[in-house]
Amino acid sequence: MNGRDLVRSVKAFGSAGAPQGLRTVRAAWRRRRTDAIGLPARGAERARVPGQVQDAEPAPGGGVVRFSRSELRIVVAVNGAVFWGWDGAGPEPSYALAGRCPEPDPRAVLEPDKDGGWRVVAERATVMVSRHGAVEVRTPGGVTLRRDLPPRWWEPVAGGEARWMQRSEVAADARFFGLGGRASGPRLRDGTYRLWNTDPGRAFGPGDDPLYITMPVQLVVADAATHLVFHDTSWDGTVTLREGEEGAGSGHDRVGMSELRMTGGPLRCWVMVGTPARVLLAWASLTGAPALPPSWALGHHHARWGFGSEQEVRRIVAGYQERGLPLDAVHLDIDHYDEHQVFTVDQERFPKLPQLAGELLRDGIRLVSIVDPAVKAAPGNAVHDSGTAEDAFVRDAAGRLVKGVVWPGEALYPDFTHARVRAWWGRLYQERLAAGFAGFWHDMNEPTSFNAFGESTLPRSARHALEGRGGDHQEAHNVYALCMARAGYEGLRELVPGERPFLFSRSGWAGIQRYGGTWSGDVATGWPGLRASLSLVMGLGLCGVPYSGPDVGGYDGHPSPELYLRWFQLGAYLPLFRTHAGLRAGRREPWEFGAEVLEHARVALVERRRLLPYFMTLAQLARRTGAPYVRPLWWSVPEDRALRDCEDAFLLGDSLLVAPVLDPGSDRRAVQLPRGRWYDTATEQVYEGPGQVLVDAPLSRIPVLARAGAVIPVRGDDGGIELEVWAPARGRSGGGLVVRDAGDGWDEPEIERYVARWEGRKLVVQREGEDGLSEPSHPVRLRGPGAR
Repeated sequence: MNGRDLVRSVKAFGSAGAPQGLRTVRAAWRRRRTDAIGLPARGAERARVPGQVQDAEPAPGGGVVRFSRSELRIVVAVNGAVFWGWDGAGPEPSYALAGRCPEPDPRAVLEPDKDGGWRVVAERATVMVSRHGAVEVRTPGGVTLRRDLPPRWWEPVAGGEARWMQRSEVAADARFFGLGGRASGPRLRDGTYRLWNTDPGRAFGPGDDPLYITMPVQLVVADAATHLVFHDTSWDGTVTLREGEEGAGSGHDRVGMSELRMTGGPLRCWVMVGTPARVLLAWASLTGAPALPPSWALGHHHARWGFGSEQEVRRIVAGYQERGLPLDAVHLDIDHYDEHQVFTVDQERFPKLPQLAGELLRDGIRLVSIVDPAVKAAPGNAVHDSGTAEDAFVRDAAGRLVKGVVWPGEALYPDFTHARVRAWWGRLYQERLAAGFAGFWHDMNEPTSFNAFGESTLPRSARHALEGRGGDHQEAHNVYALCMARAGYEGLRELVPGERPFLFSRSGWAGIQRYGGTWSGDVATGWPGLRASLSLVMGLGLCGVPYSGPDVGGYDGHPSPELYLRWFQLGAYLPLFRTHAGLRAGRREPWEFGAEVLEHARVALVERRRLLPYFMTLAQLARRTGAPYVRPLWWSVPEDRALRDCEDAFLLGDSLLVAPVLDPGSDRRAVQLPRGRWYDTATEQVYEGPGQVLVDAPLSRIPVLARAGAVIPVRGDDGGIELEVWAPARGRSGGGLVVRDAGDGWDEPEIERYVARWEGRKLVVQREGEDGLSEPSHPVRLRGPGAR
């Protein structure tokens, strides 16, 4: 960096003050110097491929196939997932897995195949291994879903971690989804996607990549079947995708291609085959059931960086109450800290925070606190001193404490890959609980350190415990937020054992759903940002993270009244419904956008409140099955190519189809319908699918359609559950599930199953039980022409 670049870098961070900018530049120099010393030069490299097959050794669930320069271990687990690892890699240790690896399926057997290859035949997939090391996954019917070509390694001649490349082929009609939170999705077009959790340092839009949550998780949808592939390696890497092209019957199809390049770590992966629902069920059984949010977390949240004082919080809450707008949670950003130091409170601006929390709780409103991982490097700070006594902070290869720069200035970073450090950090939440907070929002946990140039994270050579194995930040970076979420979640379970924790995180990795959800980060204010919000929520759901949502209105800038309202209407149908804005952005309270927007926002809020029993049912189903609340239209019919290419609408559970307005000036929009009959929930107009229809989308609402036959639990006028039943087509039946509220503890709720069918000209709704059919336990409201 020359002198001119140095001045420019300081100016770039001038908003934090000149001293902060200088500290940022110094931190960047330290990071570069530390890496120059701590990371060995790679030097000359030697390329390697598996070579020719030599022999094989059967084992439970599969076996080991040996090649002249490598070996491949294959195991089919009892949940149907297939594991394979090269060079002796096994499924453990793994940060993604929830506990131990599943037991092998004793029915799966390794046996010889033609041309000197081997195969493992299982109930849901067949794995073929060629004599040169290609691995092919086929359906039970013999259709090829994925073909991994022989991998290639580049190993430093002087020793060290090998980098590697795995090129794969998929069907010509296949479409790619997943890879974590991607603003350009949910369908991933041709291009290269990086696997490195990154704070972009600004509000992002559809063209920005990578973002806060990256995962080496691909969901590939083709006519033959859906499959999920997870490469269990947390190192930096890239995935290059190219969709295939069919030859229009000529026989000259071009297969789709995926090329994964990793800078290190084991070459191992899991593959799950089946319908989308079956694949996500297997994924959840492998990586953990999604955490169940408390019921209040499914309501409306309001946040702002810059509340500034207790008086301002009271003013905002009073604004909601005076206007009759439902509000369930208020989030306090870093401005409530004492000099931006985590686990502190500014006593001048928030002198009676527990009292404020108690007042809000009496009105059914919870306080949620931001929690950053960085600890101010200042002796005398309680968190700093206790962490120092615990030897909790990340060090470099020479044993020196690694320092970065964030909001409080120079800071230290806990090593969450150490169980002892996680336990220490989990105990710190007692201070937050004593202050009256009921939920927690993890931020800046990629981890981020402000840098005037280079990467905004810790030195890659920084040392981490990695559960006693030892390693550096190259391996620990992507799982840092996951381990922080584990620390918070387990700490809260110890501190408040009778309540389900509420925790969501800006960053994470495969398995983050075990500890809570996420939000879509600092999305840019604008119509492209609105579209990116939906892409992120859908993409994360297909990676097994069902609870997420965007900053409604965008993080920066000043949305127009129309943009704000359309974003608000979309947010009302997403799992995490949160209005939030940055320090210098415009306000996000509904009344700030005029009387017309206020009234339409009120309708969206009231409808969200009415649908809370349905959202709780979806949350319970996600915990049991891994199915996301927000599902692509092709969820039940992945072979429907028109639905596979639709990215501007979604299913909320099985019963509702939501078609948000994503373009300015629109009062009608086209909607691609799955097969069956659908009702406009506002007008009860009937539409028949499959096909595309044009529906009204006035400023007052976005189109929401109900599936014929759906039984949807909603909140009645008395606050109890009511069954909203949409008439099935004549000669057909329908149904739905209801989860009774068991409170916010750990008691298992009662699940009720209902069926709706015609008896002559009468629509009958009954509850299914062990003793047969009985009368419903809740009032029933019939909807749809001819239902009443």
